[in-house]
Amino acid sequence: MSDNIVYGIHSVELLLKKSVDQIKKLYVQANRQDGKTLKLISLASKHRIPVVRWDKQKLDKMTDENHQGIIAEIANTGAMVQSENDLYDLVENKAGPVLLLILDAVTDPHNLGACMRTADAAGVDAVVVPKDKSVGLNATVRKVACGAAETVPFYAVTNLVRAIKSLQDLGVWIIGTAGEAEQNIYQSKFKGSMALVMGAEGKGLRRLTREHCDELVKIPMFGKVSSLNVSVATGVCLFEMVRQLEQS
Repeated sequence: MSDNIVYGIHSVELLLKKSVDQIKKLYVQANRQDGKTLKLISLASKHRIPVVRWDKQKLDKMTDENHQGIIAEIANTGAMVQSENDLYDLVENKAGPVLLLILDAVTDPHNLGACMRTADAAGVDAVVVPKDKSVGLNATVRKVACGAAETVPFYAVTNLVRAIKSLQDLGVWIIGTAGEAEQNIYQSKFKGSMALVMGAEGKGLRRLTREHCDELVKIPMFGKVSSLNVSVATGVCLFEMVRQLEQS
């Protein structure tokens, strides 16, 4: 499966609305004549994007996932990934406090997609990942994100610890999550510009990343399961931070 595709009704619709210049061609299942599909075809035609009618078998060869009869071929997924310097410009130029989500070496595209979707819902200003040992904005991520990959700025940095230090210099408070933290997410007080740092599946934060956080928090666990999926944990933490910010 190529990374240079976006599939599914909702994801393609948002792509047409937010990043239409990235679309090279639209592939549509030959027998799809429903209102949602015809609306997307009309929108593509308005922007002079070629529309190709293919049978389902051909579309199935482009992706193993449920494409819902519509696939957009995009110019370059890398064009949607912004640079480290652009991240610092975002922090410096925003009028109010920023809220960032940093994902330390998350490699599962379904988890990244779910985190992107949650970040959009929580009003996060940007998602930051390391360039190495991390999944990028591939087709699966975009599908799971349900359009959030087109709405939430995504930054890939060469050295995550260096990026954290630079964000701290810009006044961003770095909050890491770790099971060994002394206080839980509900005991911590959140205000100002902040970045939530979530660790990889299973392993959690890498040692150097953890050591450079300003504070560590944990999610209190009351059952027999010792940890949560990274995307679920991200939602719990982000919305507690947003709750406190709304009340401050």
